[in-house]
Amino acid sequence: MQTEVIISGFGGQGALFAGQLLAYAGLENDLHVTWFPSYGPEMRGGTAHCTVILSDEEIGSPIVRHPTSAIVMNIPSLEKYEPLVKAGGVLVVNSSLVDRNPTREDISIVLIPANEIAEELGDIRLSNLVLLGALLERLNVLSVDAVGESLDRHIPERRRNLLEANLQALAHGARLARAEKAAA
Repeated sequence: MQTEVIISGFGGQGALFAGQLLAYAGLENDLHVTWFPSYGPEMRGGTAHCTVILSDEEIGSPIVRHPTSAIVMNIPSLEKYEPLVKAGGVLVVNSSLVDRNPTREDISIVLIPANEIAEELGDIRLSNLVLLGALLERLNVLSVDAVGESLDRHIPERRRNLLEANLQALAHGARLARAEKAAA
């Protein structure tokens, strides 16, 4: 089993953090992992994406041309990664910032209003974990609980007060993805 995930958005949306968290959880659950971040020169507002590979065997290369899945947090990310997701893969879209539906019919598409949910939970910065929770629900590689446990172990002390909200964001995203699949 090898699963490739691309998480992409603007700098400041937490794409790299979500990918790093996924990588930590993979390591702590005895998977081989790569985490390959990339970002533009701007701190906020520029491009930011990362590739995470989770595998039960050694990983040959961190380079991914056609990922198993992608989380796209904005329009430029949708335009870049929708065509690249493997047939049968999963595309999770932040429908709060993406004003068009994906057009592919050979992949599973999950539309999540992540910004609105994050605001309801009390912090717009939670949108990345809402989307990650939705992806986890559809991938069946790592559980939301496993990622939550990893978050508990790796959240910086200065952000410890945000742990419960982050766990709620993961769970809420998973519930939405589960409900969307059941309705389809």
